[in-house]
Formats: sequence, structure tokens, C-alpha cells
Amino acid sequence: MGTRVAPEFEVRPGDFSDPQVISLLEFHVAEAFANSPPELAYVLDLSKLQVPEIEFITIWQDDDLVGMGALKHLSDEQCEVKSMRTHPDHLRKGVARKVLETLIGMAKSGGYKSVSLETGTTEEYRPALGLYLSFGFKKGEAFADYAVSDFNTYYHLNLAS
Repeated sequence: MGTRVAPEFEVRPGDFSDPQVISLLEFHVAEAFANSPPELAYVLDLSKLQVPEIEFITIWQDDDLVGMGALKHLSDEQCEVKSMRTHPDHLRKGVARKVLETLIGMAKSGGYKSVSLETGTTEEYRPALGLYLSFGFKKGEAFADYAVSDFNTYYHLNLAS
């Protein structure tokens, strides 16, 4: 049995003019609406990500965009993971882990005490949920302006401990 070597990923600030970034964002939005009731799809499109309270990153392998994610400032103590997506050609290669690891590192560097996220409860969201749990996220209350529903669930990671 051979040894699996982790791919080399490069983290870059998100470039909203890059065609690969635009394409992955469009895919992300389309998937969110395909897998969520429209009124409960809290996905951010290109324009909604380009605001001062959001820091957007991309993950690259050579010249290929393999993933993306964003961190949204909610308060001096709390931030939120937004727009996490692995390119469909790069699933199960550690991309999502790299995105989340990077976003948590950014939250720690930013002095936040907690990171929160909202995700769906259907089968399509199960792999993401497993990732969040592996990083220590715990199920909790709705936050910010999110509505409580059977479709949405909320997770929080305490960075203060």
C-alpha cells in the first residue's frame, strides 16, 4: 500500500475578477438554491461578499482554484464562516479542511472569541457537518439574523479556551 501524500495548497486573497473565482461562486450559489428552500438559502453571491466586514480567501493547487471561503465580522468577539465551497473536481482531497483551518486561523489572529456558522440539515450537508464537528464545532442557538427552522442548524466554535 502506498503512502498518501497531501497536496500542496496555496491560500490567496479572493480576487473577484478572476474567472475561476466567479465560476465557483456561481456554482456555489446555484447549489445552495438547489439544496435549500429559497427563503432559507443564506448564500452570499459575488456582490454580497464584497463588503468591508467580509474577508474572502481562495485555495489554489498550481493554477487551479480548488476551494474558497469567507469570514464575516459579526462583533468584536464573534465571526462567521461563510461561502465555504470545494470545487467539485477536487472533493475529498483535503480542500475543505484547508479552507476551514485557514478561516479558524484568521479568526484567532483577529482576536475573535468564537466562530459560528449556519448549515443545512439534509443529506447534502452531511459531509460539511462532519468536517465542522472534527474541528470542535458544537451545535447551538441561531445567531445574527438567522431564522430557526427544521432545515437550518447552527454551530459554534469557542476560541477562548
